[in-house]
Amino acid sequence: MCLRALVAKKLRYLNMNFTKTTEQSSNYEHLERMSISDLLLHINTEDQTVPFAVQKALPQIETLVTTVVEKMKLGGRLFYIGAGTSGRLGIVDASECPPTFGVPFELVNGIIAGGDQAIRRAVENAEDNTTQAWIDLQEHHITTNDVVIGIAASGTTPYVISGLEQCNANNITTGCITCNEGSPLALTAQFPVVVVVGPEFVTGSSRMKAGTAQKLVLNMISTTTMIQLGKVKGNKMVDMQLSNDKLVDRGVKMIMSEIAVDYEKAAELLAQFGSVRKAVDNYQK
Repeated sequence: MCLRALVAKKLRYLNMNFTKTTEQSSNYEHLERMSISDLLLHINTEDQTVPFAVQKALPQIETLVTTVVEKMKLGGRLFYIGAGTSGRLGIVDASECPPTFGVPFELVNGIIAGGDQAIRRAVENAEDNTTQAWIDLQEHHITTNDVVIGIAASGTTPYVISGLEQCNANNITTGCITCNEGSPLALTAQFPVVVVVGPEFVTGSSRMKAGTAQKLVLNMISTTTMIQLGKVKGNKMVDMQLSNDKLVDRGVKMIMSEIAVDYEKAAELLAQFGSVRKAVDNYQK
């Protein structure tokens, strides 16, 4: 049975009342007649509803993060898969983990429909491909210790759903981040996170509130996971990569606050040991 038939079957038998709230008409009319001031005010008003929608999903997020942490402690990795804005958001979150927490680049991975070229420019029909996601995941030699999180505001993206279907069939843990209750994606993922933000300011433009919600959830997943894995001490990024002058300066000041040395000595220790954690742990008065 093809993917579309499977999705149709799920909708018919499991959730007859599925509604794409992300596609519902905006609460505002005649946007082209509004002043710049009014446009900004109304967008901001809508944006303020997003954190409350995320708050309602906290139990789901906790369950998913708990699973991710457990799998990573077994040597597993985290994969985000998505198309368009959702795929790009996953890539952003994944790419920030190595410099922020000093973890290997392959620990958290972002995969977008259409490949890396789709990061900057949309690839036609990439999100409708029902076989490519599994091919993309297999290129990373995915295992049952890994977790795959599908990201799709609509919850109906074939690339993402088919990827999770294949993961489920191969005993790979799956989660999702979507903004439509009862969507095919939410029904497919073992650990769904559903953040219902309602209609967008510009009808159907899910890069807005839905995208903001996805970014907030991704921040929570990766940050909480890394803290649980010991990559933060106190409230400091003690394992961060020292990739520019700003971060070197931050690292020096972290060392100063931890072991009460002056700037020059802290800089010397950082240069010697290469990380804030190692400098603090190996310091001898």
